[in-house]
Amino acid sequence: MNYNRADLSNINRLQKELETLKLYGHKNVEGELCKDWIARLRQLPEMNSQAVASPVEGVSPACDDLNSILSEVSACQKCELHKTRTRAVFGVGNPDARLMFIGEAPGADEDKAGEPFVGRAGQLLTRMILGMGLKREDVYIANILKCRPPGNRNPSPEEVEVCEPYLVRQIEAIGPEVICALGAVAAQTLLKTKTPISKLRGEFRSYHETPLLPTFHPAYLLRNESMKREAWIDLKMVMKKLGLKIPGKGGG
Repeated sequence: MNYNRADLSNINRLQKELETLKLYGHKNVEGELCKDWIARLRQLPEMNSQAVASPVEGVSPACDDLNSILSEVSACQKCELHKTRTRAVFGVGNPDARLMFIGEAPGADEDKAGEPFVGRAGQLLTRMILGMGLKREDVYIANILKCRPPGNRNPSPEEVEVCEPYLVRQIEAIGPEVICALGAVAAQTLLKTKTPISKLRGEFRSYHETPLLPTFHPAYLLRNESMKREAWIDLKMVMKKLGLKIPGKGGG
């Protein structure tokens, strides 16, 4: 089969986009197939290295920014947690998300998977997101810490101090319209307060002019099911802020 330059450019773009999707949590075998295509195309006389290395068009600039931050996080040794982690847990979801969920730190399941909120608490968060009429792929999910504290203990102030700048850059790259802080650690870190989550929730706060709504962490809700009602009230506030349709109501 003969390929012209447009064909080669399109194939290269597809391969890069699939790799980006995989990077942000989309398990995609097509990416591996594309690598095989590229290897074969390199053998064609009309193929040159410039075509293979051409930049990807139509991909969000946020992807490039997040890729850069991810590289730094993966190599980070700024605190002792890098010695005990299985892998760094960066973030997952839509790099252009309107809504960003921010939790505390990876747990054992997340440490193994390399993705935030995949254990029981993560499964509840997924159901919460679905209840809002969204999917995990529609939002972006990250944590204050990128590495698991041993024994799932709370992050230390020193760990937060060295890791928070990565999250700040993630937020800047994504530019969400609304942030939902999950639990006391996330809310108190982002808002620079020691106010209990029970007093912070239920009201929009401001994170550098971005509306931020604190609510209970899904892990807390698993232990205190009676508080799910309060968390749902918080999520409906987020939905209203984003102009999403609230179940049981005729309008957004």
